[in-house]
Amino acid sequence: MISFCAPMRGAALRRPVRRAIVGLAALLATGMADPAGAMRRRDPEPVQIVESRPAGEPLMAIVSLNNQRITIYDADGWILRAPVSSGQAGYETPAGVYSILQKEADHHSNLYDDASMPFMQRITWSGIALHAGLLPGYPASHGCVRMPYEFAQTLFDMTKIGMRVIVARSDVRPVQIDHPVLFQPRPIRADVGLKSLTGRWDAVHPTAQAAPGAPPPEADAPAPVSPAAPLLTLKSIVAAMSAEAHAAAKKADAARLGAARITRDAARLLPAAEGARYRAEAQLSAAESAFQAASSPAAIAAAEEAKARALARRADAEAQLVAARAEAPLKANAAARAREEARVAEAEKIAALNAATEAEQMMSPASIFISRKTQRLYVRQAFQQVFEGPVTIREAGQPIGTHIYTALDYTNDGANVRWSAVSTNQSPDGRQRGPHNGSGRGKGRNAEPTSPGADLARAALDRVEIPNDIVDRISEIISPQSSLIISDEGMSAETGKDTDFVILLSGGPQGGVKMRRPDPQAHNRREDWHDRGYERSRAYAPSFYGGGAFDPW
Repeated sequence: MISFCAPMRGAALRRPVRRAIVGLAALLATGMADPAGAMRRRDPEPVQIVESRPAGEPLMAIVSLNNQRITIYDADGWILRAPVSSGQAGYETPAGVYSILQKEADHHSNLYDDASMPFMQRITWSGIALHAGLLPGYPASHGCVRMPYEFAQTLFDMTKIGMRVIVARSDVRPVQIDHPVLFQPRPIRADVGLKSLTGRWDAVHPTAQAAPGAPPPEADAPAPVSPAAPLLTLKSIVAAMSAEAHAAAKKADAARLGAARITRDAARLLPAAEGARYRAEAQLSAAESAFQAASSPAAIAAAEEAKARALARRADAEAQLVAARAEAPLKANAAARAREEARVAEAEKIAALNAATEAEQMMSPASIFISRKTQRLYVRQAFQQVFEGPVTIREAGQPIGTHIYTALDYTNDGANVRWSAVSTNQSPDGRQRGPHNGSGRGKGRNAEPTSPGADLARAALDRVEIPNDIVDRISEIISPQSSLIISDEGMSAETGKDTDFVILLSGGPQGGVKMRRPDPQAHNRREDWHDRGYERSRAYAPSFYGGGAFDPW
């Protein structure tokens, strides 16, 4: 087990993970399978749970194709291991770098007899996912990574959208690493805190606004710098944006209700006055008729009194109608102004909500990709592209391999972050490191994960030169769970809307993605994205499906 020296994380963070793992241990101890009996494992290799320490929040999953095993890592090492079944020949699960894009606990195929694919965690929009399934002891799926039912359920409860998933040919593991190129957090300048995303920093940050009557700041004057740790600064930004959005929403609601009330009153003004005059005229007409019909002195006196009251009411109604006709244009203008104010307030609310959303995104881990193929650096946050820029890779004609660096946690009271590195089983010259069993039928499955140490990962960093302005910009958003990927490869076509970077390693089979193409609409509708591109047939289904529920993936 890998062990990193790090400050203990809070009990509140570890508690849900510990509960999930304790629950998994209980399920394994009792031998409980899924209720329908459709996902019972056929592989006797047990699920392993770290026992030497409490488990932390999962940061990455590494799937070994050769070993047919998945290992889950937190900031201090591995916490869970389980056997898997990856893609069979022709439908291979491609080695590469992925992340969890979507989670669905109860996923069913709509092309294969409503086959159950429980605890699905999607890693490409074209149809590769982690999910519970049958485990014959060798690659047998059509691109997905099947896992034991109880393990898949526990992992589903532990993971978050965006968690890194690495599919490697051999069973590699992360190692701790230090290097000057690895980004370290730095204080956030107030003048650029959110301008690049929202343009609303001046509206919410007091240091960015000049006091009334104060002279304008000099053009070259440095902006104030937050003395707090970057995460605290980002939290204060998010709090300010959230408060502004809340206030804007209340203002918009009040303006909308006020405009509706004024408009309603303006619309009712003339009809109400005209109605009052009509009723007064009717009462006067009735009083005059009663007066004419009266014959006794008492009746005549009562009729005269009623007629006088009716005349007074009519006079009041006519005066009110004259006033209403004079006031109606003013009311109409006031209603128009109120509606415009409500429209402006609604626009401010939308802008404030967007700013708060983007501020929240700034707290999301940053993902940086450096491609030797394109000689460029790309940054994404919260599955959205932030920016890209040039980068220099020395000896650009020589392979550099694929390396994934992960920011594990803060150190020195938030002044630094601790990094790990995972190097795939390709050396810088592009050749395979160690044996590769194309079928993956169980060879070396109990072997411990290997690592070339930090030498290959450091060698890759040694060849990278990043412009200072880009370093500064990235350092302001770097936080635990952020990552840096350096690779010979370019971005896969799988990288796009609502994804992190998807990097597929060349030199190996890629049947699981070559058979299909990304569907940008897949995440907007409930359909079986697993089965796109395959005929509705069981003709190719091998015998490992057995008597259980049909599981095409």
